[in-house]
Amino acid sequence: MPAVATLLIDEAVDLEAHPIRNDDFRDECRASLDQDGALVLEGFIRPEVVEDLVAEAESLQHLAFHSVQAHTVYLEPADASLPTDDARSREVVSTKGAVTADQVPDDSPLRTVYDSPLFRSFLCDVLGEAELHEYADPLSSINVNYFLEGQELGWHFDNSSFAVTLLVQESEAGGRLEYHDAMRCAALDRHNEQGVAAVLDGRHESPSEVLAQRAGDLALFLGRDALHRVTPVQGDRQRILVVLAYNADPGRSLSEHARLTFFGRLG
Repeated sequence: MPAVATLLIDEAVDLEAHPIRNDDFRDECRASLDQDGALVLEGFIRPEVVEDLVAEAESLQHLAFHSVQAHTVYLEPADASLPTDDARSREVVSTKGAVTADQVPDDSPLRTVYDSPLFRSFLCDVLGEAELHEYADPLSSINVNYFLEGQELGWHFDNSSFAVTLLVQESEAGGRLEYHDAMRCAALDRHNEQGVAAVLDGRHESPSEVLAQRAGDLALFLGRDALHRVTPVQGDRQRILVVLAYNADPGRSLSEHARLTFFGRLG
């Protein structure tokens, strides 16, 4: 295997199993994502590169900012003026550690994938975006997230229309992404308050779906209208998940409030 500094996209990604240059493959991926709200490309990153990424993540972990957040499913503070059964008044908890883009080495395989014009072109076609750009702030484009035993993400909707994640290491148990697809339609201001409350109460008529993602798998997830969570991690082996974050428009930064909340600093 070549040195990390000279790693190319086809050395990091299994392009035989996932021919992301191929138009038919792109069409299949987009159809699957549109139908299910999620797409998992198993073994997207080559196993030897996954091993390198685990070692890299462990070497960076001492830099991680650890946050504990109480929030509603809408990622907002609870509104105590509302009835106690209203989702906008009910708090859940999210906790994790995060390493930011400026802390990821320049020669990281994560940058090989993130910066690849081929990879961005593939994402554009599958996500239906004309262009994808990195964040203007130095923190938000690539995040390495660490979930230790007992840590979780509470039920929530994403603010962005899509998420691109790479699982680097699975936990021994727990750490599952569970979701209810099409729980709301944010674009039409339809928020399905009764359905959301039923999920929070554990009485929804339909069980949650599970995004089955293993180490090396790439996942695309439409989380703006899908209510989802990551269940508490169990066992000594931490869950390590990388978020590859893009914007459809150039020059955008994550809000100052979000950067302080998730990363503990602005830059």
